[in-house]
Amino acid sequence: MAPPYPQAHGLLVGKVTLVTAAAGAGIGYATARRCAEEGATVVVSDRHERRLEQAAEALAELTGVKPLAVPCDVTSEAQVRALFAATVEAHGRLDVVVNNAGLGGTAELAEMSDEQWHAVVDVTLTGTMRCTRAALRQMTAQRSGVIVNNASVIGWRAQRGQSHYAAAKAGVMALTRCVALEAAEHGVRVNAVAPSLAVHPFLAKVTSEDLLAELTAQEAFGRSAEPWEVANVIVFLASDYSSYMTGEVVSVSSQHP
Repeated sequence: MAPPYPQAHGLLVGKVTLVTAAAGAGIGYATARRCAEEGATVVVSDRHERRLEQAAEALAELTGVKPLAVPCDVTSEAQVRALFAATVEAHGRLDVVVNNAGLGGTAELAEMSDEQWHAVVDVTLTGTMRCTRAALRQMTAQRSGVIVNNASVIGWRAQRGQSHYAAAKAGVMALTRCVALEAAEHGVRVNAVAPSLAVHPFLAKVTSEDLLAELTAQEAFGRSAEPWEVANVIVFLASDYSSYMTGEVVSVSSQHP
């Protein structure tokens, strides 16, 4: 069984925090909620406008404050620029960016089309690059800020049918490490989390029971992570408690190689 939901400790009080792919019931929404509970001023984004508005309403009901919600498809440079501009216009600064947007899929490489490959890579890797680049432009001017990217243990280990997703997530890890060196002189930190299996209703709907059982059996605790357990690690990396950490990819599982 999962542990009790944690109490807040004010780790992000006063921090303007932007979370991409924050609609739905997965890690993005859990992260937006945990950041808000820890005192952050949250901005949420997603390409699904209806679900994004529902997420903003749910956060308002939980925390008493409705976050700014800006629709954004991270495959569009224009929309990414608009998202970051709207955030800074509304709040005057940007302290934390959580790049959660990613796209999965299952296809063995011999049968995979170019379109399938590019769809996954453009959201998961290039989308993370676009948002990281936009964040750096604001944060280097401020000389402060934190970027947390959502990678995956599949960037380390192999799984059939996942060559496009694994390549994209391994790319996110490499991007994180390289950008961290570039950003350090400007007072900006860049880290990533690498979850393995964090089950939520949408994932359960699109994944076979057999595969979920197989993946769960690989976990040290014999269960999948709750999305908020991954969000807790993101909150730590976003907070001042990790002030000397940069360029790290933190495994949120027992599956680091």
